[in-house]
Formats: sequence, C-alpha cells, structure tokens
Amino acid sequence: MKSITRKQAIASIGAGAAAVAGLGLAGCGSSGPAAATSAASDEKLIVFAAASMTESLTKATESFSKDAGTEVSFNFDSSGTLKTQIQEGAECDVFISAGQKQMNQLDATADPEVNTEGLDLIESDTRFNILQNEVTLVVPEGNPKGIQNFEDLADHLTAGDVKLAMGNSDVPVGQYTQKILKYFNLNEDELADSGVITYGTNVKEVATQVSEAAVDCGVIYRTDAVSAGLTVVDCATKDMCGEVVYPIAIVKGTKHEDAAKSYLEFLKGSEASACFEEVGFKPLSA
Repeated sequence: MKSITRKQAIASIGAGAAAVAGLGLAGCGSSGPAAATSAASDEKLIVFAAASMTESLTKATESFSKDAGTEVSFNFDSSGTLKTQIQEGAECDVFISAGQKQMNQLDATADPEVNTEGLDLIESDTRFNILQNEVTLVVPEGNPKGIQNFEDLADHLTAGDVKLAMGNSDVPVGQYTQKILKYFNLNEDELADSGVITYGTNVKEVATQVSEAAVDCGVIYRTDAVSAGLTVVDCATKDMCGEVVYPIAIVKGTKHEDAAKSYLEFLKGSEASACFEEVGFKPLSA
C-alpha cells in the first residue's frame, strides 16, 4: 500500500481540533510555571499525550523547560482522539500514546493490517516504548457494593446489580476493558443495553464517574487511580488484557526537530522517570 505523507493527509481542521492545553505545571520538587523559566527561547514544542499522563508529564516537563529554555504546550486526550487530530493536520511535534494501536496507525513501518490507511505521519526511527502502566478495577469511597476483584465484578455484571464505567471503544483503556469482558465471556453490547455499563471519552472521565460515585466501579489505569485518590481492588493480569505499554515518537513535519529530540532524551532520564514513578508508571527507557 502506498504511504500517505503528512502533507497529503492534512485536511481542514475543525475549530478546537488541536485544543492545546496550557503550559506544563510545577515540576517534581520544583515550583513556578514552566512559562516563567522558558521565556528566553523561541523554541516551542507541542506535545500530544494520553490523558493518563496529565499529572506526571506536566511535572516532568517543568525541569526540561527550565534547563533547555524550551516552552512546551500539551494536548491531553484519549489516544484515539489525538491520533485523529494528527491525521487531520493539527500542529504537533511529539505524540505519546497509551496504546500501540494508535501509534501504529500513524507509522509507515507498522503492519498494514493496523495502519490500514498507509499513513506516514511519525518519524519511525525516533519511536520507542517509554512507559508501562496497569489496568485496575477501582471503586468509590467506601466501596458500597463490596466489589473485591474482577471475578467478583463479572458475577455482579451477570446478575445486573452493579454499574461499571469504562472507556469508549476508541480509547485504549476502553479497549483493554473490552478484552477483560471477553476474558470472562461477558457480552458488552448486552450489558450496555441492560444499563449496567456507562462510558467515558477518556480515562479521566471514567475516573471522575467513580470519584463522584455515579457508578459502582470503573476500569482505569493505576496512574489515574493514584492521581484521583481512588481505591484499587484488583489489577488485570496479562492474560486478561495484555500489557499496557506507551510508545512515543516525533511527528513528521515538526519545525523543532532538535528540540523534540532533546525532549525525548530528557524523558528517558532519571529525573523524568522519578515523576512517572510517583503516580505508578514503570519507566521502560531509563
């Protein structure tokens, strides 16, 4: 299949397609916004990253901005949404996905069964796996339904006496949850039709539903459970949903190649790794 270049892929971008968030927040052991320490440089990076990285990546980046004099802006959302925005031509220098699928869909070297559109939108030689996460089952304060683990959840879902929050099918955490449901021979469509499943457009929305006790439990990443202060009652095994690995790469067409490469090198280092470990990530590249 002929590859489609980034230039060829750029389409009209809807208002808010990039929806780039503000500058990084205070770093690990640091204070003050990144903007105050990066004003001396004209270099500006736009980083698209999975929503589950919101807290840790903004903290880690503050030190990079201070030391490198490079301003960094973020767009945190579901990996599927970010992939679509990049495909539509949104300005982006670095992409970090919560799943291999969304990165593969932009990678010309990936299996064409995954990269079905022949897209060539990332610099494949800069790609590496940066972090590993865990899929967890969380409950609201007090655990009103007394849910103990995934096996218990499966029984409750079959009985129809709980409400589960999960990510949409285009969200990596939702895709991992679908695998868990299949592992327990549960029919997602039937459960959704019966009203025992609700959905979120990204992992943060799922976590919020649990935090507000709008549901009895939810499936989110360990990092989001830590950030939201939620109780984890179980962790999914590899057999249930596979491994949760986050790939990172520079996006083709970046105007800040050197700064982007420096940023990727920084994220491999011990200082950034410490920030990731604080919320439960396992760094893979340090």
